[in-house]
Amino acid sequence: MKKDTQIPYKIYLTEEELPTAWYNLRSAMKTKPAPLLNPGTGAPLAFEELRPVFCDELIKQELDNETEYFPIPEEVFSFYKMYRPSPLVRAYFLEKALGTPAEIYYKFEGNNTSGSHKLNSAIAQAYYAKKQGLKGVTTETGAGQWGTALSMACSYFDLDCRVYMVKVSYEQKPFRREVMRTYGANVTPSPSESTQIGRKILEEYPGTTGSLGCAISEAVEAAASRPGYRYVLGSVLNMVLLHQSIIGLETEKALEKYGIKPDIIIGCAGGGSNLGGLIAPFMRDKILGKSNVRIIAVEPASCPSLTRGKYAYDFADTGKVCPLAKMYTLGSGFIPSPNHAGGLRYHGMSSILSELYDEGLMEARSVIQTDVFAAAEKFARVEGILPAPESAHAIKAAIDEAEKCKETGEKKTIVFGLTGTGYFDLVAYQRYHDNDMSDYIPTDEDLERGFASLPKLG
Repeated sequence: MKKDTQIPYKIYLTEEELPTAWYNLRSAMKTKPAPLLNPGTGAPLAFEELRPVFCDELIKQELDNETEYFPIPEEVFSFYKMYRPSPLVRAYFLEKALGTPAEIYYKFEGNNTSGSHKLNSAIAQAYYAKKQGLKGVTTETGAGQWGTALSMACSYFDLDCRVYMVKVSYEQKPFRREVMRTYGANVTPSPSESTQIGRKILEEYPGTTGSLGCAISEAVEAAASRPGYRYVLGSVLNMVLLHQSIIGLETEKALEKYGIKPDIIIGCAGGGSNLGGLIAPFMRDKILGKSNVRIIAVEPASCPSLTRGKYAYDFADTGKVCPLAKMYTLGSGFIPSPNHAGGLRYHGMSSILSELYDEGLMEARSVIQTDVFAAAEKFARVEGILPAPESAHAIKAAIDEAEKCKETGEKKTIVFGLTGTGYFDLVAYQRYHDNDMSDYIPTDEDLERGFASLPKLG
């Protein structure tokens, strides 16, 4: 039920209403995410073992399953106020175009120069690296949103930033690459000849267009080989979902202003940072029996880790130098098709979301990319925002659910995450408009080759 008040087109929080702490969803989970394992011993990784790779404070956040709230440092909170709170928008024009009785809302995270939600965690991780006295950080990026956000954050804190960008995206999205370089980042197409792991991958997979798993391997090696550097990651890890909870906490407060109770919450899912952040407070209420909201993860049919993957321990990277994580995975050896134009290219899914999905607390569906771009175009024409291809996966599912309401006459409230803008993705839009975009769906044989790379434990 909601109050008998006209809902504004955009619902904003005031600065005073901004959340001052991140919410740790793991604190509410009855079954905690499985721990990271040492690939050599099979034992859970301890703090000291992770120190050569990650920043100390981030390791503490990564391993903490019990603390409910983590205060947002003042320096990070001040930075947030440059572009937060982000608006929760009532999609009146989309509702009208669909002729649906459903009420549709989207949380828009594109109101910053990086053009996406990734800045929420990038600025936090850069802060902790600077606080620790580091010289710089290394990372990977797929479509480029994370690399762009991290380059901005590192520029703000005067840190060196080295980005390994998936080769196919490096070539298809030169403008995203140039934004990173504008902020001072060193950007390398991955796999590359600059690392031992990169050279090994190129030897094993000649002509490969790369994957996030490849880029992660190179970034970890680059950090380990440079004194005063650490590796940072833009998705998948527990600490990243923690920082992204700012999205869900703001959404919850904005909905409460008008007494709105969501029936369905939808987010695109690659590694899980956006979806995990958006759903955090709503999933808490669902776990505690206070809500029966449907939560839907939407992934590309070309990289279907939840809908067709296996729930198992796997390497987080193609080079097999990272810890083992229990997750829904296609195998660290899985290389997504270069025909896939958007991000969401990671072979696995966040351990938090994997556990919630395995328990049946959320749903998952995969969608083909021509349908995704058709939904993106429909949304752009009526709502006035050109969405990122990743975001358009959630748009597609939201439209599908709204059309079901039209068929049944049910008046449901749908909330989805609009993770960012698509102005650096115009090559993909061009391919769609030129009918040069295909819908690649991996065969069972393709997936089996990826599953063959799963480690044998026990």
